[in-house]
Amino acid sequence: MKKLNYVCFFLAILFSLSSFKGKDEVINLDGNWHFEIDRNDEGITGKWYNRNLSDNIKLPGSMAEFLKGDEITLKTKWTGSIYDSSFYFRPSLKKYRQPGNIHIPFWLTPAKHYVGAAWYQKEVNIPAKWKGKRIILHLERTHIETRVWVNDKEVGLQNSLVAPHVYDLTSYLTEGKQRISIRIDNSIKELNVGPDSHSITDHTQGNWNGIIGKIALEAIAPVYIDDVQIYPDVKNRKARVKITINNSTPTIFSGKIAISAKSFNSSKSDKTKEIESKIVVAQSDSKTIELDLPFGKGMLSWDEFDPALYHLDVSLVGKGIENNKEVQFGMREFKIEGNRFLINGNPVFLRGTLHNCEFPLTGYPATTVDAWEKIFRKIKSYGLNHVRFHSWCPPEAAFIAADIVGFYLQPEGPSWPNHGPKIGLGQPIDQFLYDETTRMAKEYGNYASFTMLSAGNEPAGNQVKYLNAFVDFWKAKDSRRVYTGMSVGGSWPVVPNAEYQSRGGVRGLEWKKMPETESDFSAGIAPFKVPFVAHEIGQYCVFPNFEEIQKYTGVYRAKNFEMFRQDLADHNMADQSQDFLNASGKLQVLCYKGEIEKMLRTPGYAGFQALGLQDFPGQGTALVGVLDAFFQEKGYVTAKEYSRFTNSTVPLAKIPKFVYTNDETFKAEIVLFHSGKTPLQNAVMSWTIKNEKGATVSSGKFDPKTFENENGIFAGNIDFALSEITAASQLKLEVKVDGTDFANDWDFWVYPNRKPEISSSVYYTNVLDAKAKEVLNNGGKVFLNASGKVVKGKEVEMHFLPVFWNTSWFKMRPPHVTGMLIQDKSPAFADFPTSFHSDLQWWDIQNRAQVMNLEDFPADFRPLIQPIDTWFMNRRLALVFEAQVGKGKIIVSSADLGPEVQDKPASRELFFSLQNYMNSDQFNPKNQLTLDLIQDIFVSSSKEQFQNYTKDSPDELKPNSNQNKVK
Repeated sequence: MKKLNYVCFFLAILFSLSSFKGKDEVINLDGNWHFEIDRNDEGITGKWYNRNLSDNIKLPGSMAEFLKGDEITLKTKWTGSIYDSSFYFRPSLKKYRQPGNIHIPFWLTPAKHYVGAAWYQKEVNIPAKWKGKRIILHLERTHIETRVWVNDKEVGLQNSLVAPHVYDLTSYLTEGKQRISIRIDNSIKELNVGPDSHSITDHTQGNWNGIIGKIALEAIAPVYIDDVQIYPDVKNRKARVKITINNSTPTIFSGKIAISAKSFNSSKSDKTKEIESKIVVAQSDSKTIELDLPFGKGMLSWDEFDPALYHLDVSLVGKGIENNKEVQFGMREFKIEGNRFLINGNPVFLRGTLHNCEFPLTGYPATTVDAWEKIFRKIKSYGLNHVRFHSWCPPEAAFIAADIVGFYLQPEGPSWPNHGPKIGLGQPIDQFLYDETTRMAKEYGNYASFTMLSAGNEPAGNQVKYLNAFVDFWKAKDSRRVYTGMSVGGSWPVVPNAEYQSRGGVRGLEWKKMPETESDFSAGIAPFKVPFVAHEIGQYCVFPNFEEIQKYTGVYRAKNFEMFRQDLADHNMADQSQDFLNASGKLQVLCYKGEIEKMLRTPGYAGFQALGLQDFPGQGTALVGVLDAFFQEKGYVTAKEYSRFTNSTVPLAKIPKFVYTNDETFKAEIVLFHSGKTPLQNAVMSWTIKNEKGATVSSGKFDPKTFENENGIFAGNIDFALSEITAASQLKLEVKVDGTDFANDWDFWVYPNRKPEISSSVYYTNVLDAKAKEVLNNGGKVFLNASGKVVKGKEVEMHFLPVFWNTSWFKMRPPHVTGMLIQDKSPAFADFPTSFHSDLQWWDIQNRAQVMNLEDFPADFRPLIQPIDTWFMNRRLALVFEAQVGKGKIIVSSADLGPEVQDKPASRELFFSLQNYMNSDQFNPKNQLTLDLIQDIFVSSSKEQFQNYTKDSPDELKPNSNQNKVK
């Protein structure tokens, strides 16, 4: 009887094997699912997997997307740190704290919010032909923990933020109708990646509950290709292919593996010969074999310029078995040589931005290739070639798209282990980061774009020891990419074993002094013998674009923007919002240009990761992008304009200053940044200087030269005597690489060398004294230089550089101003060429100047020069204003403008222009003010003052944050 049973079992296996030919079979589980919120965490003990759930939902999707969850209240259990609690206490914001009118300022507001367990359930019909097959349940990108039941049997638990949750249901499913129940829990438990990690936080994508990618049952042969990893060897024109075969049957498998590759996305085509190998896999076992796949002379390599890709076809054939797998890959090698990166042996400079998982319509990352290709092409149009994913790893579609577009990616372990968890102390996060990055390498390691890996962002704990070991582990395990510890700011300790540094500290603009473009970062990067990639450069803020509010038609609402807009209206400036956006935007672009160019002219600098090209919707609302959170333009700069200073080739000018008198000579050293596919052979660089009317006042070109891939390569010098410039002028230097689209430009200003004199018809004073009152009462004119005398507005600190990140996250750390709005069409500026926004000629006027708070002025009062306050306060400010007082007229300046000002050509010229204006018939201020109202600026403090209620602060403000003491 035993022999008969064995024979029957063996024959059944043979019979089932005969049906395992061809492609895998799939049951797509998209669509309607039964659903129920497990608010009290009673579903497991209550055996909810044994009953029909009471509600319905559609998948893929999230609870919030289908309005499942709770209304937003002041007690909502958010996932993310809040460092500015003033919202909860400021009297002016009381109306936004009322039920039915809650406006959370820290991040975008989801339609519904829920943290905890929820159940998803679906009945499926398993076909008879699936008998004997291996059946897996594929759940792509679910938040966070899943537990699966088939009927009344629990299958298991998984917790990955980077890879699909895949369950083997073979032993649980039988033919016919089956119930699959999935319990998803998005709460933070013992396994804590950190509440501010972009993989889970409400600051960015939101801590959603659901499944958002592929959901399917797949039936495959019981002997199957489990894993394929491809290791390109470009120099030797071959790829090492590592293939793992699993045999889930009780019999030995003997068969054949065949591999071949064919290009599919380039104008040139290439195909390899097929390579075959026999393979034997023991029963209930797995086996890994390695095969060399040679390429011919037509081999296509992958990089940002020519992202040629191949499909590797792997087929497994044996008695009754046929299993196939197709894998996308590129023939590329991303290596390090000294302090620079190489792509296929060619030096490459990383011009990058961060992606923080901004998806404001859905609240979760896209899982389609088309969506990601659109994002990457937009980023590439701005001259960039690199993306860092801050403390998260995107879905597979992002890697596929980046391969196609030609992008170098740095995904990260899904953790910011600082605000809560710490690394290197034996907490669960330690092993989890190894597990997660191992899953990333397996799932996405073949994609050519996956060139770099970081364990996460800005850690705390015993970090150096832990991260040294992490880097060593990956260097030994997988040579297809390069590794750093974590992406960190400049105060974090250095991880010596990191192959490259993604690090702050050597970035920013030293515009506390007069702006120039001669200095570089050579001294800062000198201690580093590996590539230095600047961490989170920029973070220059721009005023909110309230037109963006109407774009929020999905799961999120921009309640933060709505609150800021209404607060601006409450401060009588609603009509100025668009002007504030454009003026602050022009300054923002100027700052990004200055910082990026400084890196491009620094020999040995390896790259930057900007924060960011697009806005960051959380952490208090960080409007640091020239694109909004939808990756759309805001209107003040185009991709073509921006890419002039971010492209693979950028002409640069080393200019000692930007403001001159006409007895000086304009000097500039012209250099070139080049990071191209090949050197620029016999390139000619030419230059022109034009005036405001576009007329050329000087020009020239340099001898032909071959430029290799380097930063700051010398091309030639410019000397231009300014004596022929007799009137105050704004000039533009433009430098081009002839015969290409590569060009760049810089404005500079030239003023006649004259000392400011006081007009006999104007009373100039530093105080609003009795004589000033007398002059005004008699119909005269007064110029009040109030520099250093302001009380109302004294708390507002203005630098030339705008707000950094935002004043909420950094608890009103200065600067508080995001540029200035200038009434440039006013005749007051007839002798002072200016646009409507801060530009470099304004530096010696604007930087560290006091501002005046006009909180009690008439609602329609608009100053000549208006500093733009942080949108968290929206104070109406002035640097220079004019008014009628009594029978007279006055100009008041809190900038230091007057005859005693020396060595500040722009300040002198502005004073000259204002004096001429006051002496003209055009000096006719619109508004009538009382002398007492003006006097109050120098007597009374501002009525509305920022108060800080929060004791905690971001790491960047904590003393000795880099120490991260082990407790």
